[in-house]
Amino acid sequence: MFNSKHPSLRKKGGIWGLCILLLYTSPLSCFANFSQAKELIYKIKEGLPRGTFIGAIAVDLNLDVTVEPPFIFNLPQKKVSDQYVNLNNTTGELYTSATEIDRETLCPDNSGGRGCILSLDVFILPQQYFQLIKVKIYVEDVNDNRPKFPVDEICISVPENTPINARYAVEHSAVDPDLGLHGVQTYWLVNDFGMFTLDVEENEGGERTPFLIVTEALDRETQAEFITDIIAEDGGTPPLLGAATLKIVITDVNDNCPRFTESHINITLHGNTTKGAHLARLHAFDPDLGANAQISYAYSERVPRDTRSLFHLDRITGVIKLAGKIDPGTNTFYKLTILANGPGCIPAVATVAVHIIKVITGPPALVPRYIASEKDGVVTIKESEPALSPIAFFTVKNIDLNQRVDCHLEGTGPFRLVPYQLLKNEYLLETTEPLDYEKTHEYELIVVVKNHGDLVIKTFLKVQILDENDNAPMFQQSLVKLSLEENNSPNTFLTQLQASDPDSESRGDVIYLLGGDAPGIFVVDRVTGVLTVTTSLDREEKETYRFIVRAVDQGTPRRESIATVVLTVEDRNDNSPRFINKDFTFFVPENFPGYGEIGVLSVTDADAGENGWVALSILNGSDIFMIDTGRGALRARTSLDREQQGTYQLWIEAIDGGEPALSSVTMVNVLLLDVNDNPPIVLFPQSNQSYMLVLPNTVPGTSITEVYAVDKDTGMNAVIAYSIIKRKGGEPGSFAIDSETGNITLKRELSNRGLYSLLVKVSDHGQPEPLYSTVMVNFFVNETVSNESYIQSLLTREADIEVEERPWYVGQMTDGPERYELFPCQPILIALSVTCLGLFFSVVTLTSYICCKRYKRQRKKRSEVEIPLKMKNDSMQVVNKRLRQISNI
Repeated sequence: MFNSKHPSLRKKGGIWGLCILLLYTSPLSCFANFSQAKELIYKIKEGLPRGTFIGAIAVDLNLDVTVEPPFIFNLPQKKVSDQYVNLNNTTGELYTSATEIDRETLCPDNSGGRGCILSLDVFILPQQYFQLIKVKIYVEDVNDNRPKFPVDEICISVPENTPINARYAVEHSAVDPDLGLHGVQTYWLVNDFGMFTLDVEENEGGERTPFLIVTEALDRETQAEFITDIIAEDGGTPPLLGAATLKIVITDVNDNCPRFTESHINITLHGNTTKGAHLARLHAFDPDLGANAQISYAYSERVPRDTRSLFHLDRITGVIKLAGKIDPGTNTFYKLTILANGPGCIPAVATVAVHIIKVITGPPALVPRYIASEKDGVVTIKESEPALSPIAFFTVKNIDLNQRVDCHLEGTGPFRLVPYQLLKNEYLLETTEPLDYEKTHEYELIVVVKNHGDLVIKTFLKVQILDENDNAPMFQQSLVKLSLEENNSPNTFLTQLQASDPDSESRGDVIYLLGGDAPGIFVVDRVTGVLTVTTSLDREEKETYRFIVRAVDQGTPRRESIATVVLTVEDRNDNSPRFINKDFTFFVPENFPGYGEIGVLSVTDADAGENGWVALSILNGSDIFMIDTGRGALRARTSLDREQQGTYQLWIEAIDGGEPALSSVTMVNVLLLDVNDNPPIVLFPQSNQSYMLVLPNTVPGTSITEVYAVDKDTGMNAVIAYSIIKRKGGEPGSFAIDSETGNITLKRELSNRGLYSLLVKVSDHGQPEPLYSTVMVNFFVNETVSNESYIQSLLTREADIEVEERPWYVGQMTDGPERYELFPCQPILIALSVTCLGLFFSVVTLTSYICCKRYKRQRKKRSEVEIPLKMKNDSMQVVNKRLRQISNI
């Protein structure tokens, strides 16, 4: 308990108790041991640049930032802080860090539309202010992702008998990691061919699936596939697109039946035709595919059995051969009815009339029988027929058994006339290599028969080649490289594409089309191939365009080839250098080493090459600062001293290398942060040898003198605390010093006369280590100064003195040689908090009054600290005058 001899201490303890009661009830109490955790919620968009302001914790919590000691805001989650946010430890302001926040990376499982939250715990320190603040930062989505299909080509099979308005789901729908309207909203086709359209259905989970709808009747035999691009579009502003190739394959159904190319064939045979002779080949065609197009040939039931045995019909190839021996002495006529059978079809019918001619001995004769199509002695054959394709049989008639004949072919071309197997006087005309209409359209041949009597028989034959669409158009260049300077005028001519097709008629007519990957700003004339760009290009927006151009002929089926167009947009100096920030502010501690990096000035130029080269220069202050042009780093040539100048304002110019050059200017503020590099300077007393006369009858509590010191630093580095660290003479605890003002007061009556010496430590509050000075304060207790030399000898004499190594603030709570415990507040606080609720408003009023008094005292103290920093010679004269007055006492 308190000593009754010290009423001032008892009075002070009561005030402290009342303060503690009030501050105990406040969340910002200087001695609070606990507080409720609070929650702050902020919203930001993803992708914000470094240094973007998020929120101010101190402002949002209505904290009084003028309290002493100041608040310290700490973010214990260092990994989160380094990666996403930075916290200003002094102001409590949150900023984005160097890493841009990507919502899709931060919340990869946030596809359901739930909020993406970055949760942080912030400690408010020091301990007497401690609070735990829960900070939730909602990261809002922006449209920074394009829709993307999982595959580059999507293939859908559609039967050709699909009814109109039938729907087919496009299973490979596009994916967009963005949310809501920024996700995939719709799909559309680049080319619907007038046959299709797209519809989009949304399920309960919000996923949209495109459906292909057939709008017109399909026919695989007319067109077997359709290739276009399917576009996925999101709901951003502007919308972002994703594309994939959509290949629609029309599958075959059995909707066609076999048809004979010739429904009636006449064959003439001589009575001496040998067994196995090739008579004719029937050909039926079914435009379907696979099993739907399989054809088998058979005789009709109306054909007699003996006729079937005489003429063999191959059921697969449709070839008719002579299977028996014909009576050479009779004229006979046979009618063969042939059926072409297909799956699920009514058979097609063809008639073969076989005329048997009686053999009459006479001069040799050459009888042709045509396998290929023939009319009026002109045989036509497709250029697609392979080598060794048979054209016609030639039989030499009216030849005696022992007579020899020579049968050969005259004329040029890929043909030959050879004896047919082991049959005598039978010759086969066939091709020796594939034919090519583009090389030769027709050939004229002569079949010559010559016997031993020099009798020559010649048969003239013309072979015409039928053109087929076997050549695709060919571009003169498969890779077309173009260049165009940006900012061109609309509808600028780029080039004229040229492709040739050697096929005839419409099969060789070429039209030009742009590929599905071509941007809509390019246009090609279908007939002339002239390629133009409809709008002005900007290299900074896109430097290279790469797309394909198609050359398509008009044959059946159509053939095409492609060429790749690569357009390079050449740069013009149409962009000025641009600083990342409108202005820059760098905070640098004073005494920062010379040529150290103060900060980096980030500047960009969207142009390329020399147009994008940027040089930095300082328009003012170049004698102190310099620019590292390579990195844009600002450096000081020498170490800077805040006490000489605390702020520098520079103007930095960025100039590019274009002709003419473009430039921009930004302002840079360099603010020097104070470093505790100046210890306190004691202005009074001026010497350790000075002293002051104190009368023995001086009343305790009287202010004797003061220690006056200043510190050139600022802030906490300039806040000075005074403490007595050693004493000599008299009774311990006779004098006390105010830790804030340096005022020395007499604490007890002086019973002994003589010299009292106090070693006073003057310390600042600098970090990490405070700096201090010491001064000896001497008091001579006597009625008068009778012997000046005696006192001087006492001042210079060395002797042991009592050491009191106590914190500077302990002097405020103790008096005299006795030490007292702090006010035992905890039990009393609990009792008072229960009994004094009725006095709450009175306590609030009293506390406000005390805080105002304390604030005024702090302002007065600061002004007293700052005034010595501004003292000139005249101020020093006042101090010297004061010292002289003390010496005269």
